[in-house]
Amino acid sequence: MYTMNGIVYAGEKEKPVTISGVRPLPDHKLWVRFSTGEIKLFYFNPLLDAPAFQPLKETAVWNGVYIDYGVTVWQDGDIDIAPEYLYEHGVSLTEKETA
Repeated sequence: MYTMNGIVYAGEKEKPVTISGVRPLPDHKLWVRFSTGEIKLFYFNPLLDAPAFQPLKETAVWNGVYIDYGVTVWQDGDIDIAPEYLYEHGVSLTEKETA
């Protein structure tokens, strides 16, 4: 049982998913390991035309990805993407594919 905003809920509060590993890949793909232990491949191309993500079209910027407090970020945190979004829209990799 847990309380949030003055409301009591049954069960255990789920921990939010965070990023524990990230690697930039060619063609604007990200290899991402989550706090759940799962590994997914995220295809970033569909998002690159959004104004916030356009700097990622440059290879040097793209390759500068890192993790800050469990979130995937670029350019000193000026660009980020929610771990939940990467988790929800990423493609799961099998153990063989991750080796």
